[in-house]
Amino acid sequence: MTIESFGRIEAQRFSFHGESAPAERDLPMETPLNIIYGAIPYAVMMTTPADIEDFIFGFSLTEGIIEAKEDIRGIEITDDSHAVEARVTLAPLRLSEHLSRKRSMSGRTGCGVCGVEDLASLPAAKAIRPARHIVGLAAIERAVGDLERHQHLNNLTHAVHAAAWFDLSGEFVALREDVGRHNALDKLLGALFLADLSPREGFVLITSRCSFEMVEKAASFGATLLVAVSAPTLLAIERAKALGLTLVANARAGGATLFCGEALIEEERV
Repeated sequence: MTIESFGRIEAQRFSFHGESAPAERDLPMETPLNIIYGAIPYAVMMTTPADIEDFIFGFSLTEGIIEAKEDIRGIEITDDSHAVEARVTLAPLRLSEHLSRKRSMSGRTGCGVCGVEDLASLPAAKAIRPARHIVGLAAIERAVGDLERHQHLNNLTHAVHAAAWFDLSGEFVALREDVGRHNALDKLLGALFLADLSPREGFVLITSRCSFEMVEKAASFGATLLVAVSAPTLLAIERAKALGLTLVANARAGGATLFCGEALIEEERV
């Protein structure tokens, strides 16, 4: 199912010196997505209505609802122009485990912890197996420099986040965009999950700040390196250390900051 992810509106552009002129702007869609597992409503997420199947798989993975593609037996997506509904059929064991969970999420743009009833229910990925590969600084620089040209929706609207996957040499592999930073990452991870791409053969690059939920999501997929264009929170660094995830942030043209996991980053020697 294809749903438009942006629309064009007429507006009026003003300068601070009093001049004005008619203007047209392409803006992203923001639509409620109601996720239902079996017959049980689980989440209403405000999302850009593109790559919905990728999002369902990524969201289900990072929420701990599934562990394998086969855990989802089917997805039925409907759109009534005001909202999108996704009815997800889970394997029987996964459905019974899901019914025992106490969480519902409602009405936020990619909120990572809405509906959690106690601190013990916060998302918690498993520790990552130590990686044997080295991601060179040149690969990170290449990825950061190449990111913008793949952000097609943001280049139109200047209003969405992106999450991208690059291989170990910094070559582009995949990217997903959304009004919500968590949603963009879930969409990306879902696409990688569906494509059976190894989490040990590349790294994640996100355009947003790096909160602890972004760390947890990347670790849930098994990624060993997360690079963020913006800054991390203290809790994000704490969780990255605990999980064995290398965290690089403030990644812009000219440099980046390594916050933890220096064993995976080294300068390439001539």
